Amino acid sequence: MKSKPLRWLASNLGTMLLALLLAVIVWVIAVISADPNVQDIFRPTPVEIIGQDPELLLVRDIPATARVTLEAPTSIWTQLNTDPTLVKTWVDLSGYGAGQHTVPVKTQVGIDPVRYIGVDPAQVTVILEPLVMTEVPVELIINGKPPLGYRAETPSASPETVTISGPQSAVDQIATVSAELDISGTTQSVTRTVPVQVLDENGAPVADVTVSPRTISITQPIVLLGGYKNVAVKVVTTGQVASGYRLTNLSVTPPNVTVFSDDPNLINALPGFVETLPVDLTGLTDDIEINASLSLPAGITLVSEPSVLVQIGVAAIEGSLTMTVPIETLGLRPTLDATISPSTVDLIVQGPLPVLETLTPSSFRVVVDLTDLPAGVHQVEPVVDLVPEQVTVQAILPKTVEVTIFLASSRTPTPGIVLTATP
Repeated sequence: MKSKPLRWLASNLGTMLLALLLAVIVWVIAVISADPNVQDIFRPTPVEIIGQDPELLLVRDIPATARVTLEAPTSIWTQLNTDPTLVKTWVDLSGYGAGQHTVPVKTQVGIDPVRYIGVDPAQVTVILEPLVMTEVPVELIINGKPPLGYRAETPSASPETVTISGPQSAVDQIATVSAELDISGTTQSVTRTVPVQVLDENGAPVADVTVSPRTISITQPIVLLGGYKNVAVKVVTTGQVASGYRLTNLSVTPPNVTVFSDDPNLINALPGFVETLPVDLTGLTDDIEINASLSLPAGITLVSEPSVLVQIGVAAIEGSLTMTVPIETLGLRPTLDATISPSTVDLIVQGPLPVLETLTPSSFRVVVDLTDLPAGVHQVEPVVDLVPEQVTVQAILPKTVEVTIFLASSRTPTPGIVLTATP
């Protein structure tokens, strides 16, 4: 009895296996139809560098990204596009020494099922050079000279040396390591922070090197020679500016001058200033510049120009007054008349006193614009449309006036001034 099922199974095993195989094929076809495979290029992926010897520097740049070609179901592509970190590319420099090398670009995909097709670029060329660090003294370059009577002493730097690091080929290009300071016209010792320049034999900056520190401090002592003295210039004036004006500025250029004498006693006896010859201010009403000579004791000479530039500032004294001015009309239709109440306004004006003293009510014009206004009573703001030069109107009192507009043929007496329009 037991042998019959076994015989049936043995006789139908091939048919069963064929049915199973067909079922698997149908399932695979259904899966592929629902989620077909797609071959495409993945978005650019950053190329990492690993395993580099810390004593070596990468001289030639490698491509920053690589493009990986993959084949995967559509659902897998959706996950890859959602999480780009699933695809990684790198270059392994482990074991590579100084020199030029061709290194493959490696790829890893962190999801299945995916078929790797290739990567572009498939390999990169790298150049490794030894890292060089050297301490170099900084050459100080002093440009310009101090004025006559002064001498520049030996400058100093802090720090005196800098550390330069970089690939051997770049360090070998260095011809000079220097720092520059300009002392043209300087009469006092100076201390300034200046950048360090690393140049090749052609005077061009050397790239790919690091300088530490990037700046240094240069101190340049400047001393006054014997027989010379630096003194201030004092301006001496006579007279007064015009009435109604005031002095706003009195300056001199240069503010200090250098004097010289063969007799040290004369120089030592000289006070810390020298005076100009008297500068006359009589009747000045505006700014002016004057070349003034210096009053020097006998035996003392001026090292620079024989005169100085005196700048004198003069401005009118400001004041204010109140002026009563009649109001005029603008834009009134020919068939209309108007009365204004009040008929005058008070103007508070400000300006130079000499100008204010010449003003009269006719110096101003105050108007009310009645353009397109119909008959009736209106509140209108008067406007000052004529103001003398150098004068400003601070206020108009009152700010508004009452204007009554009526037909010229039916005019009735009303308080205030009656004005008729003129063409």
